[in-house]
Amino acid sequence: MAEYKLPKLAKLTKPKAKQVMLVASGDLRQSANKVCWAAQEAMEQQLTAAVKACGYDLVRAHPYKQAQGHGFIGSQQEGMKVFAEIHPDAPIVVAEAVWQYSHHVLHGLASHRGPILTVANWSGQWPGLVGMLNLNGSLTKAGVKYSTLWSEDFLNDKAFGKNLKTWLTKGKVTHKLDHVKPLAKVKTPAKEKKLGEALAEQMLREKAIMGVFDEGCMGMFNAIIPDHLLNPTGVYKERLSQSALFAETGRVGDDEAKRVYRWLLEHGMQFRTGRREETDLTEWQILTQCKMYIAAMRIADEFGCDTIGIQYQQGLKDCLPASDLVEGMLNNSERPPVTATHAQGDRQLYRGNPLPHFNEVDECAGLDGLITYRVHKAMGQPVENTLHDIRWGDADRSGTTDEYVWVFEISGAAPPAHFIGGWKGTVGERQPVMYFRLGGSTVKGISRPGEIVWSRIYVEDDALHMDIGRAGVVELPLEETKRRWNSTTPQWPIMHAVTYGVSRDQMMAKHKSNHVQVVYAKNDKDADKALFAKASMAAALGISVNVCGTKKNGKAW
Repeated sequence: MAEYKLPKLAKLTKPKAKQVMLVASGDLRQSANKVCWAAQEAMEQQLTAAVKACGYDLVRAHPYKQAQGHGFIGSQQEGMKVFAEIHPDAPIVVAEAVWQYSHHVLHGLASHRGPILTVANWSGQWPGLVGMLNLNGSLTKAGVKYSTLWSEDFLNDKAFGKNLKTWLTKGKVTHKLDHVKPLAKVKTPAKEKKLGEALAEQMLREKAIMGVFDEGCMGMFNAIIPDHLLNPTGVYKERLSQSALFAETGRVGDDEAKRVYRWLLEHGMQFRTGRREETDLTEWQILTQCKMYIAAMRIADEFGCDTIGIQYQQGLKDCLPASDLVEGMLNNSERPPVTATHAQGDRQLYRGNPLPHFNEVDECAGLDGLITYRVHKAMGQPVENTLHDIRWGDADRSGTTDEYVWVFEISGAAPPAHFIGGWKGTVGERQPVMYFRLGGSTVKGISRPGEIVWSRIYVEDDALHMDIGRAGVVELPLEETKRRWNSTTPQWPIMHAVTYGVSRDQMMAKHKSNHVQVVYAKNDKDADKALFAKASMAAALGISVNVCGTKKNGKAW
């Protein structure tokens, strides 16, 4: 009888007592990994000392790579090699000081048996918080059990130290979530409930199309809604290709692009331009973005899309400037008109309305944005909505407010209707070279003061969920705004948000994404009504809804 040659597997050594393994997921772009390594290294040193103070040893599971100038896991392939040599029962800390691609480590964490802890530093400059929230959302979607912690000072934060000790000794740490209440336990006004249910019935009967220009932007597993969960909401994907967008962009004429550019200038948008393509924002970049805007609208019209999402970085970044200017225009009611091609019938596309766009092709934001758009349009409320990163937060140093103020800051574009001054308060600056070799204009502004509804749709236990709450946008002195911009990314649009009845740590403990969806209402009472109508529509579509926090006055829902 023939004998088979069995594969030779790496011998796994069980970690020593009180030994914990550390992994660090990084960016797919090596330029970003190299620039950000110093921040990660400093964070790891502090975290190692904090673990040591608890009587344990934190040991890196993969080395610093001298040739590449960093110690991040820089690809899914590399991550698989790393995890193949980690004992499946070893305690693992995923330490993140910067943005990371979750799919670099998700495969290993999904099959890991030992306790998992995700940790981020509380920093605006280095978006470890954003990276960790994305990983948390991805782990939640994948059904992986994990604990999570964060701090601005690993060594002197007593609460962090106590929680860290709990995880090290028990393999699990939990947070209070008493700010969360299921919609079924909230008294919903009949009028808004009826509207939400009617809008849900319309979408279920008439159905809607979500145009997706390639899935999986930046490894965001949590941003992909499986068809078997999306379709029961009445929404179906039209799977489009970035290559089609690239090709259609090339077919748009120079004169058409110049008309869009001229419209922006006439409506007050300013562009910070220069002459060097490598480092400056140039007219070529802007005009190419104007062509992409026209191309995106024509493709959306051709396929009958109710909402679209462009992948944004991987893929298009190698052949076109960033899509930010496109996204900002699409999400705004007041925007440059686009006509169809002769073959499409010589008509203005999506006249007088936004074409809701979900940045970074985050399908959870796409579904949320479509629901929001329909609810607000039916209620006569502002329809412009967008996602933002939960980038960072800090106490206001200007003395304007005693409330904790979040920095909501999406990586490049928000609708100008959200900004102080509208288009006249909108500035285009070049995307950072580290991320976008071919540049492209951002759509930058300061979000105007007012009342907003925030929300997030996510996948958990193979079902769709929505967390929703209320917040206010505060206006801070320009000096404080500049401090916050300079502490994060000054080329990007910023929103100073105060979440009602949801503290910093409550938001971090519960939120299942790096993204949060926001939309304005005309006033406080209208915002409450819009929240109920939106929550009712989502619930009628089969989404499990949680109402988070309190009303503006601090009263419970």
